[in-house]
Amino acid sequence: MGADDILLDVEDRMDKAIAHLKSSLAGIRTGRANPGLVDSLKVEVYGSQTPMKQLASVGAPEPQQILVRPYDPGTIKDIERAIVNSNLGLAPQNDGRVIRINVPPLTTETRKKLVARIKELTEEAKVSVRNVRRDGNKAAEQGEKDGDLTEDERDKVKDDIQEMTKKYEGFAGDMAKKREDEVMEG
Repeated sequence: MGADDILLDVEDRMDKAIAHLKSSLAGIRTGRANPGLVDSLKVEVYGSQTPMKQLASVGAPEPQQILVRPYDPGTIKDIERAIVNSNLGLAPQNDGRVIRINVPPLTTETRKKLVARIKELTEEAKVSVRNVRRDGNKAAEQGEKDGDLTEDERDKVKDDIQEMTKKYEGFAGDMAKKREDEVMEG
């Protein structure tokens, strides 16, 4: 495996780790209504688990309200059940056509728990990034053994991987800080 292939693979996998963190953080409540709270919920419908965003349009017409508009009115009860069972502490109101969810303000204790969860998710993402670094370094070592890389090229690849690791850990930290601020201010 050549140096470019190793670096591309490492960068791609680190991108995925950060993308996963981003989607996880979107599901964390702030004091404001955010469609990300419910649009990734899985709904048991037609005998399988289906993401909410495939079954309904989700929006936030007001700062404290989420509006879920099912594409098929027959799925409204299933969607409502998924929201109630999600442990988000939300109480959906179903009028037969749309589901309205009033997002209550967060208590200080809840905010602290959410910040702790953000830190947990961020640490998981950083561990993923470090695991990718480890795999990339192993690939560089193997590349040298196989004769695809010289010793200098191997060292250069390892340095590049370390730079990427710092960059992606920084992205994770910045995203977490921004989300913590949103949770605490809300």
